Amino acid sequence: MANSQFKFELIAQDGNARAGVFQTPHGDIPTPIFAPVGTQATVKSLTQKHLHELDAKLILANTYHLYLRPGDDLVGEMGGLHTFMGWDGPILTDSGGFQVFSLSDMRDVDEEGVTFKSYIDGSTHRFTPERSIEIQENLGADIMMAFDECAEPYDRDYSESAMHRTHRWAERCKGAQTREDMALFGIVQGGVFPELRKMSAEKIASLNFPGNAIGGLSVGETKEEMHAMIELVNAILPEDKPRYLMGVGTPPDLVEGIKRGIDIFDCVLPTRLARHKAAMTDMGRMNLVNAQYARDERPISETCSCYTCQNHSRAYIRHLIQAKEMLAGTLISIHNIHTLLSLARQLREAIINGKFDDFAYNYLVNYNE
Repeated sequence: MANSQFKFELIAQDGNARAGVFQTPHGDIPTPIFAPVGTQATVKSLTQKHLHELDAKLILANTYHLYLRPGDDLVGEMGGLHTFMGWDGPILTDSGGFQVFSLSDMRDVDEEGVTFKSYIDGSTHRFTPERSIEIQENLGADIMMAFDECAEPYDRDYSESAMHRTHRWAERCKGAQTREDMALFGIVQGGVFPELRKMSAEKIASLNFPGNAIGGLSVGETKEEMHAMIELVNAILPEDKPRYLMGVGTPPDLVEGIKRGIDIFDCVLPTRLARHKAAMTDMGRMNLVNAQYARDERPISETCSCYTCQNHSRAYIRHLIQAKEMLAGTLISIHNIHTLLSLARQLREAIINGKFDDFAYNYLVNYNE
């Protein structure tokens, strides 16, 4: 299906690092970009106003969770996700595949699809590639994902069978798409096995999706293995389409991924860390519950321009944590998401100015995990 409303323009390249713009019906997405995750049609603890103030250009919502509650039909009746959640920027929905396959003791896979039990009430449900597309079209995001099968990264036989099934399902997803105002991305699988990743990248590239994703990484393999798979796949995927690394999002991951040609990232990490009282900084993570911050008048980061750092001290945030106030999670989430969005913007600027390698080297040298 032709998607005339979607166009990827590559405006600068420095080594393998790329800066571009992906045009969508709800606005342009400057790349490289980090997308905050709004699993239940909400980025946890933040309002849409917060996201606009953070200058988030893309957010992600979860097909599996929204299908179970409140239901994709209801969201569709309410005008789709943009109207339902009051967000006027670009949205990406995943296919539900990762969530289904993470429930290893609650699902049954066959060639046609997956039967699984709801984590909410134990009821039985069925996803096929066609059903995943139908649900995502009801949700109405700008970008939707092909239904894929994830595998344990070191299981060679399962990785191969899941990869081939992913390819067959990708073709079925293309055939099921009816909406031209939504871009369908294919997903490369293959575990940590170079020959499988090569085969998968070639197959997915041949299907001519408007964008392509790399799935099945950051699921237990080493960073070195992840980097090797990214390099291998990106050498094959077309240069004129955006490349999306699914579910990866520490600051060093952004630097290393962009260095190897990734354009789009998403991850629950910034809000999850916030709920666990940890802040992301350009120097590493900070556990704000530590007693050393009880009388610390400094912001989380003295070089950060986010609302939290401009208005509140480490001591105040630690007090909120100790008092179990909800505001603690909001303030840390604002800071963490700002940290990743700001890093992506700085990396983009470095690419445009031909200074990516210097920026990346200095950033990684000063970062302590």
